[in-house]
Amino acid sequence: MTERPIALLVALGLFIAPLAGGAQPARKVYRIGYLSTQTPSLESARLDAFRQALRDLGYTEGQNVRIESRFAEGKLDRLADFADELVRLPVDVIITGGYPGTRAALRATRTIPLITTVVGDPIEAGLVASLARPGGNVTGLTQMSPQLSGKRLELLKEAFPKISRVAVFVDTVLESLPLALRETRAAADTLGIKLQTFEVRGPNPDLDAAFKAATSQRADALMTLAGPVIELHRKRVVDLAAKSRLPTMYPTSGFVEVGGLMSYGPDRLDLVRRAATYVDKLLKGAKPADLPVEQPTKFELAVNLKTARALGLTIPQTILIRADRVIE
Repeated sequence: MTERPIALLVALGLFIAPLAGGAQPARKVYRIGYLSTQTPSLESARLDAFRQALRDLGYTEGQNVRIESRFAEGKLDRLADFADELVRLPVDVIITGGYPGTRAALRATRTIPLITTVVGDPIEAGLVASLARPGGNVTGLTQMSPQLSGKRLELLKEAFPKISRVAVFVDTVLESLPLALRETRAAADTLGIKLQTFEVRGPNPDLDAAFKAATSQRADALMTLAGPVIELHRKRVVDLAAKSRLPTMYPTSGFVEVGGLMSYGPDRLDLVRRAATYVDKLLKGAKPADLPVEQPTKFELAVNLKTARALGLTIPQTILIRADRVIE
């Protein structure tokens, strides 16, 4: 071999070697399970907020993270199969909503971290040992809605001082129903209000019958407690409340966005954004048993003035000046 080819090979070797040495190993693509009791359309805003929060933390879909979404669309018996499916993939962490989805995921795995986002009281539901030290593979956020039930009733009475009978629609799937009802009844006793409780059951509840019963018992107003069934049928509930001409207090602003009169509760978009910080910590090696369950820090009072006008109602300025959202 002549000196020129040898020199050329040496030069090429020197050029290629740094390239090979500088090559980076492929980045791991983490899989995040997202298990919801709702439909994709009802969950879209929360899922978008979750994706944005992940991007803010440096996680981009298709590059270093992949979200595996499963929507039960109100058919709660599908949750177990979806949870098993996510575990078999497998995913690195699972985001869940309320009690039914979290319970289904917990039955499917005791090792994959589970991050709940809208459970009312995870201790009473048996999901964690304590808020400070969850102790298992479940952590995340609580919306503490049972403790807010009394506040919702107070706001309803402040807005409409003449009400004396309030119908309460309760979702029988709600894990913290006993506590929610106790809080509501305690507030009703203080405010001099008589409660009329009506259960809402199953994936296709007879809402017409519930409203008919409420009006026949001369309810002055309505309050709905948070739960997957009522949430799934939010537009139907709102439409029937308008048809029945009942001033209604809802647990989340999602109802007000589709025509509901008033709502008060935790900012659910904030809760799911904060869930992204749990994902980040867990993917970096933290243990769910050691991550405290957080309580909500942002609350929303929402009012729909268009609905108020349609019902011939006047919302007091004391309510409007405190409202975080007013829909005209």
